[in-house]
Amino acid sequence: MKAIINATILCPVNGVIKNGTVLFNSQIKAIGKYVEVPSGTKTIDAEGKYIVPGFIDAHTHQGLFDGSIGWAGMDGNEMTRPVTPEMRGIDSFNPNEPSLKEVLFGGVTCLNTGPGSGNVISGEAFVIKPNGASTVDEMIVLSPSGLKVAFGENPKRIHGAAARTPSTRMGVASLLRKTLADARSYKMKAQAYLEKAEEAKKKGEAPPLDPPPRDLGLETVIQVLNKKIPIHAHAHRADDIATVIRIAKEFDIRVVLIHCTEGHKIAKIIAKSKFPAVIGPTMFWTSKPETRERGFRTAVELNEEGVKVALQTDSLTPMNYFPLLPMNVIKEGMSKEDALKCVTINPAEMLSIDDRVGSLEPGKDADIVIWSGDPFDFYSKVEQVFIDGKNVPLKK
Repeated sequence: MKAIINATILCPVNGVIKNGTVLFNSQIKAIGKYVEVPSGTKTIDAEGKYIVPGFIDAHTHQGLFDGSIGWAGMDGNEMTRPVTPEMRGIDSFNPNEPSLKEVLFGGVTCLNTGPGSGNVISGEAFVIKPNGASTVDEMIVLSPSGLKVAFGENPKRIHGAAARTPSTRMGVASLLRKTLADARSYKMKAQAYLEKAEEAKKKGEAPPLDPPPRDLGLETVIQVLNKKIPIHAHAHRADDIATVIRIAKEFDIRVVLIHCTEGHKIAKIIAKSKFPAVIGPTMFWTSKPETRERGFRTAVELNEEGVKVALQTDSLTPMNYFPLLPMNVIKEGMSKEDALKCVTINPAEMLSIDDRVGSLEPGKDADIVIWSGDPFDFYSKVEQVFIDGKNVPLKK
């Protein structure tokens, strides 16, 4: 058992606790101003320091693109076909990818990663903890966390250049619709076969000999149709965001809007859809026409309309600079309380992992970061990181 005492605790659920204590082992046991610390407990005096739940980056490609070795490390986009739902990002993840060393210095203890946006449907995303393990299997929090799909310039440019669909935005939308419709038909055929097999079993007969051949990609899409996982929909332009919402309504599926660069233009429509938005990356150059209006005001305006907002690096911003994201939305007018939610409980809820992480509450994983000062102060530094209650060394 461990206890951090005399700290200023920032929690999106419990608020600010002065001179507070967190008691934990692999999970948080107690938190508050008056917590009884059992004898024999290893105690860390954090007077003058801040305790914060580990930050969560809701959209990255960490571990799938190793730019330090060029082509050999580019494992995040299987761009040989425009629709590849059978791809699983977990199979490309490299626990030794160099940028993973930067994660803890940004106070990040959980991140959603997976395939890129080269295809209309790229494959399964997943959530990990950067705990220093030697295999991805030891890092997993949730797999899959969603199915990555992409709208706009990326898929139409890549596949259009190869003279195949999609070469337009309507081509992108048509392929997504077709795949969802195919999965619905596949599901009906599978259900019909199972009903026949069950009926044969009751009669003491052999099962029918015509089971539908397995399709791993459509099986993944069926998880979307069954609302077990959402689509993580890459969309920058307002019209692309509107198309995501339109298709989601047609098929009654869950959505997490990724990037949402022009979301401020249709903030009320997004709010009405009830779909959350992961805003960013914002701290980078205008890489293509659809990112011209990137800015931190988008997160502020969507939050003001009642949209659940999270912030992301997209792995384009080094993750040791992750705290600059909430700092900048505060600078643009968001409250500190809401900015903290954007990097803790909001992404946890979007990723369906809020039963484990995203706040400091009894029963949740002990993912705790000790800061030298207020984490939203530019000069504050991460001093210690605990993941599942274990102190993870900060290594450059």
